[in-house]
Amino acid sequence: MNCFVTGGSGFIGANLIRELVQRGHRVKALLRPGADRRGLADTEFEPVTGDLSDTAALRTALRGCDWCFHVAASYHLWLRDYRPMFAANVDGTRHVLEAAVEAGCRRIVYTSTVGTLRPPRGAAGQVVPADETALATLAEMSNDYKRSKWLAEEIARELAAKGAPIVIVNPTAPVGPRDVKPTPTGQVIVDFLNRQMPAYLDTGLNWVHVRDVALGHLLAAEKGRAGERYVLGHAEGNWTMKQMLDVLGELTGLPAPRFQIPYAVALAAAHANEAVSRLTGKPPRAPVAGVRMARYKMFFNPAKAVRELGLPQTPPRQALADAVEWFRANGYVKLAR
Repeated sequence: MNCFVTGGSGFIGANLIRELVQRGHRVKALLRPGADRRGLADTEFEPVTGDLSDTAALRTALRGCDWCFHVAASYHLWLRDYRPMFAANVDGTRHVLEAAVEAGCRRIVYTSTVGTLRPPRGAAGQVVPADETALATLAEMSNDYKRSKWLAEEIARELAAKGAPIVIVNPTAPVGPRDVKPTPTGQVIVDFLNRQMPAYLDTGLNWVHVRDVALGHLLAAEKGRAGERYVLGHAEGNWTMKQMLDVLGELTGLPAPRFQIPYAVALAAAHANEAVSRLTGKPPRAPVAGVRMARYKMFFNPAKAVRELGLPQTPPRQALADAVEWFRANGYVKLAR
């Protein structure tokens, strides 16, 4: 297939392009000027320089493409001005999806996030993992990033309702190789390896191998039903932060942090960090939005994607091991093992 991928230099995008190319597909990737291409090393593809606001360039690049994967997104939990993020995530999504429909793409996969779903609820002291049916309203979105992605997902759903061949995927918390930036979850691993994580919050995520997420996109193009959502996660990946750090300790031989930060203390520190950021313009290390999100254990059930798409289920322990190996091999660890 002829494929078009936005966000190709990002964590999921780079892994997706690699999987597409390895399976014989031809790939055009939209890359911003000056994009960091380290995650795309040794991968043959056609780069297209541009951005999500250039509708003419998008229409030209999508001409002749069978599949479109809109992976690009602006992810920030703190900004002085959130308008550029909304422009990228909301307006950019409309530009890409409408151009893909106009180009006659047979399948369009839109990368959303589980952040647009209602957080899991507790029952009898246990957290019940949420699935695609946990529909949330815009009013329930707790920060500007989530609001922008919720609005973007609504555009995808509206176009699908009009007959566009759009499938929505909602990744959980991917980890693994080629996390160049790194992502917030990858940064946790890097901080652990550099022994810069003395404590942790009582939170949890659904940890999934980034390769499975990339393959989930490809499988969504092959088998996904238009207008449907698919949570791309791991059935056994609902781990608390402490569980994840303990596994990292077992994999690396490094001591896992033992001290749990009280939520109120973390929130107060985040407010203080943001006060400094408003003066300096530098993003806070722990934004208020991130601490508030951490109050919920983001546990999810990927059964629909496993059942309908055949989503692979690489053990989360292997995902963490692969991430550790990649970060060590690529110079992210400053301390001796």
